[in-house]
Amino acid sequence: MAIQQKTNKEIFLNGIFNENPIFRLALSMCPAVAITTNLLNGILMGVSVIFVQICANSTIALLKDYIHPRVRLPIYSLTLATYVTVIDLILSAYFPVAYGALGLFIKLIVVFTFITMRLDVFARKNTVFPTFLDAMGMGLGFLWGMMVIGGVRELLGSGTLLGYDILGFKPMLFFVLPASGFFIIGFMMAIFNYTERIYKEKQSKRRIPA
Repeated sequence: MAIQQKTNKEIFLNGIFNENPIFRLALSMCPAVAITTNLLNGILMGVSVIFVQICANSTIALLKDYIHPRVRLPIYSLTLATYVTVIDLILSAYFPVAYGALGLFIKLIVVFTFITMRLDVFARKNTVFPTFLDAMGMGLGFLWGMMVIGGVRELLGSGTLLGYDILGFKPMLFFVLPASGFFIIGFMMAIFNYTERIYKEKQSKRRIPA
């Protein structure tokens, strides 16, 4: 059993803030830019990733003692492919319109770097519960990122949210283009970095004796 150096709360929040897949680690940029033209796409993609990440991480945590280190990467791929197939079939059956836009990227979840990374650096070294928390935190961090990008692009690029007219005036078509995705991601990264700097400065001041 691996030594748990972080509290359960820290493990959960890590993926949302400190190691947010999009805004901190800058991973999975392709879906973050390509499919976030509206909020619904971002939500469905984020929920799909949460499902795959939780199921795959929990599976590896359960079976880690039976997986030989030399074949761990193929095992990761097979595990991810199994759960990706499940969510792929669910979306195609119940959300056919959105699936038309997401189909290819749902399949590409198998090779999302941050999911495979968490399988190797966390799931295979920890028990099921902390692994579940880690997966949930990383998944929610990804979902949050996709919702922010998709929500801003839909609102400013189409004037709507979830298909409902919000702005009531002519939208800015720039936000429909892929370049706007990078712009929003860069802006959010700057906010994260600034917030972290302020937090560290406050923590340093607290450690200095009066």
